[in-house]
Amino acid sequence: MRLQHNAHLAYCTNVHPGKDWEQTFRSLQQDVLAVRRNVCPDSEYAIGLRLSASAAQELSQAQALTAFKRWLEDNHCYVFTINGFPYGDFHGTRVKEQVYRPDWTTQDRLDYTKLLFELLTQFLPKGESGSVSTLPGSFKRFIDSPEQHAAIHQNLYQLYQHIEKLSEKTGHDLHLGLEPEPLGLFENTDESLAFYEQFLQGRADADAIRQRIGINYDTCHFALEYEDPATALERFSAHNIRISKIHLSSALKVRELNPTTLDQLETFCEPTYLHQVLAATHSPTHASEFTIQRYEDLPDALDAHRADRDTADEWRIHFHIPLHSAPQAPLLSTNDHLLGTLDYISRNPKICQHFEMETYTWAVMPPQLHSKTVVEQVTAEYQWLIPQLKNRSLI
Repeated sequence: MRLQHNAHLAYCTNVHPGKDWEQTFRSLQQDVLAVRRNVCPDSEYAIGLRLSASAAQELSQAQALTAFKRWLEDNHCYVFTINGFPYGDFHGTRVKEQVYRPDWTTQDRLDYTKLLFELLTQFLPKGESGSVSTLPGSFKRFIDSPEQHAAIHQNLYQLYQHIEKLSEKTGHDLHLGLEPEPLGLFENTDESLAFYEQFLQGRADADAIRQRIGINYDTCHFALEYEDPATALERFSAHNIRISKIHLSSALKVRELNPTTLDQLETFCEPTYLHQVLAATHSPTHASEFTIQRYEDLPDALDAHRADRDTADEWRIHFHIPLHSAPQAPLLSTNDHLLGTLDYISRNPKICQHFEMETYTWAVMPPQLHSKTVVEQVTAEYQWLIPQLKNRSLI
């Protein structure tokens, strides 16, 4: 979907199973086109494509590539962004912290991301920019040596060189979005800026790198970090770091931690995805001052609280919930951060042109938030978001 200011909106197809290209293409033919008929039947439709490493390899074969390009043309669809965070299977199996493997210390991650950019240039409309989002280097507890940090920097620099040459060759403005996430190698604005300082140290082409290797700003993730969207985005802008893409997503938060609330949160414990918890304890005298305790997964936080090891007054939980839904009280959503982000974009529309809804958790959603079908969920998210964009003159 084309927005004002040469911007684009899609939903990320990582909500659909996509172990290989056959499964991915089936979802595009069935689910994506069904959503398109509901929300954008009469104009070009944008797709936020998720490709596993296997799917990308299979799609790179001439016959599959030609067939997909023909399908895009026949159905008046286009791809402007690819989600390259999950490398392998992302549904129906234990993903958890393994979503970070292989990480940016490895040749596999570099080769996979190079291929995604090469494929993306095959689908981009003439003159349009293209983005790929990826993990924030690695998972924090995976990295414990200077050599690993150096490998991440070197692989990202090689990726920069690749997409710089590819941009010159194709005429497309290509850029990578590193996606900070709780317990990622860098997870908030402070840590992201520190990472860039180390990564760019001594590089004569630092300014060019900042435009090719940017940030994928996920509104769920930065809300979990208790950040203010305008402040965070201003800081990235002040350091000339590109906002490659904005993920429009929402998470859970709770300010009443009692047995009833904990029982409700139990329904969000599931074996597939990692649900980090950031538990804040606010100062009784200065509301803006607080400390944060991080838990790797929701069951860890629940166990700590029930054992009286957690005394926080607010939890924010990394469980992507539908944009249009209101959790059952006393559970709340972090939609205020998403809306604050849109407010900032309305005042600063040139800061980012790529927007993607990303609620990949439909298959594991508790009953109180679960739509009958994934098409129903995504359609409802568009129907909630489009008026928000119109109210801010973004569409």
